[in-house]
Amino acid sequence: MTTIGLIGSGHIGSTVARLAVDAGHDVVLSNSRGPETLQDLADDLGPHARAATTAEAAAADLVVLTIPLKNVGQVPAELLRNTIVIDTSNYYPQRDGQVAALDDQSLTTSELVASQLPGSRLVKAFNNINYLHLGSLQRPSGSPERSVLPIAGDDAEAKAEVSAFLDSIGYDAYDAGSLADSWRFDVGTPAYGRTYNTDTTDAFPPPPDSGRQTTAETMREALAAATR
Repeated sequence: MTTIGLIGSGHIGSTVARLAVDAGHDVVLSNSRGPETLQDLADDLGPHARAATTAEAAAADLVVLTIPLKNVGQVPAELLRNTIVIDTSNYYPQRDGQVAALDDQSLTTSELVASQLPGSRLVKAFNNINYLHLGSLQRPSGSPERSVLPIAGDDAEAKAEVSAFLDSIGYDAYDAGSLADSWRFDVGTPAYGRTYNTDTTDAFPPPPDSGRQTTAETMREALAAATR
């Protein structure tokens, strides 16, 4: 059993927390507004979840960073030094403001996050799937209906740990390469959302029961089709 820390407990964070609890992990929830705002969610998740501070969540075995990109710089980097961090960040200029290094493609989103959290062992994941699909497409290990989630990172051991966590919550990991390669499943690419969605209009939120299996072959093709 692993303790999973959530820095950010919105749609993706709360969905990952629920999947983790269902898989037998302990979960530490946090957000920028304080533990008291998460008590209802913790109560709903049950005895394996608790609401806490960001520092307490950062002390977990594995940390999921799931906050707006513009707020990453507010997280004290020393809290996550030597910690395996799953980065779910996406770049939305209308929310995050224009970021020159992302606009000119000199950095990927996760490379930018890694530069703001020096010493962390960053792995990108969960950014390309809608939370409703994430919470409905999980399947047991060995199921022919299992879906893959792409991951990217520069630390092989960290990627192995994240892959094991994904396996425990119902997904296979698809290794998409380094943080420099992670743009291939960023916003606007064929691997972003569409592979899991039967609704070709990309409606948000997606229609009920619109999730579909994404195989390794489907993901391979989507990643290969990405252009910059």
